[in-house]
Amino acid sequence: MSTNATLVRLIEDSTWGLALSQVELVRVLDSVTERQVPAGSHAVHAGDASQHWIGVIDGLLKMSVGSAEGRASTLTGAARGAWFGEGSLLKHEAFRYDVVALRDSRIALLPRATFDWLRSHSLAFNHYLQHLLNARLGLFIGLLENDRLLGADARVARCLASLYNPDLYPAPGPYLDLLQNEVALLAGISRQTANRALQKLAELELIYLETRGITILNVDGLRAFEAS
Repeated sequence: MSTNATLVRLIEDSTWGLALSQVELVRVLDSVTERQVPAGSHAVHAGDASQHWIGVIDGLLKMSVGSAEGRASTLTGAARGAWFGEGSLLKHEAFRYDVVALRDSRIALLPRATFDWLRSHSLAFNHYLQHLLNARLGLFIGLLENDRLLGADARVARCLASLYNPDLYPAPGPYLDLLQNEVALLAGISRQTANRALQKLAELELIYLETRGITILNVDGLRAFEAS
């Protein structure tokens, strides 16, 4: 078994990993591999064949779509513990979005063959996928609402709150190791606008701005925030 301790912990501590039998877990650990993704590099290009289910060991990734004219729209971020790409695997289609590392990151690659084997052998894994897809749908409906109806302050608030969805991420704790420019990229706004929004949320005591990073004081307050 070539998997390192950090990768093993990522899988064993995940919601779906905890539900696997010992035989299923061993099969996963025997087939999963790791890849380094330097900051600014692609983990996935739109159009790439979907050959792996992808997990984030550490780092921060941004999913986005682009147009032929060069315009880009951020979909969401993927932090430690997140898994993505299941939709492309289930539909046997190429990835329809780009995934770029916002900082040096490490990702886990679970081969399609193992992913399909788990779907054939593990009821618990199928239940997990059902919950994950439902959470993903809810996230993207929320993003569409944010884009069309909310001002910058609320978009930043909802962006931060989305990182506390237990079906998409393990509990991250109150401290988020996020730089202000990373918040801007995830929310799809300028750095200056993100900075003003963060200051407003701090004034309302929904967050506390650390020297580096953000401490979340009120997740429910961020989810409900609607001021423009």
